Amino acid sequence: EVGKSTPDLPPFASTSITEAKNRFLLAIRDIDSLLANYDTISTNGDNVRLYLGTQGIKSHMYGISKVLKFLKDEAEDIVEYTEALNEFEAYLFQAEGAAYQSLFVEHSSAKSTPESLLRTAKGDVVMVRKFMGVMAVQLGMEV
Repeated sequence: EVGKSTPDLPPFASTSITEAKNRFLLAIRDIDSLLANYDTISTNGDNVRLYLGTQGIKSHMYGISKVLKFLKDEAEDIVEYTEALNEFEAYLFQAEGAAYQSLFVEHSSAKSTPESLLRTAKGDVVMVRKFMGVMAVQLGMEV
């Protein structure tokens, strides 16, 4: 579980494939935990962003794009891996944006609600996890 009391994670700075794959596996587990407990976690957009690694440095998702780019030469099919990475990053960006907007929508003229934006974010997180799975397969990882 990721929370305010979770220790801060250092940026990924290793040159070890094993360490990179381990960080990726831990990031997948954080996303799985977010999805499994979304109703409880999504009471606030910052809680979702904490799991996405875009708010604070507690989640293994923090800096995950650097890890995934480091691993790309390990992929069975670099084109498929790169396409999955691009989709992953796009959905991560969208999920983060929707979660962030949910914090301020009540004070704007937008017709959205925090709940609707957090539902949108959840759909994006589902797609983040899907593309994490595609990349894991490309890396020969069992998840």
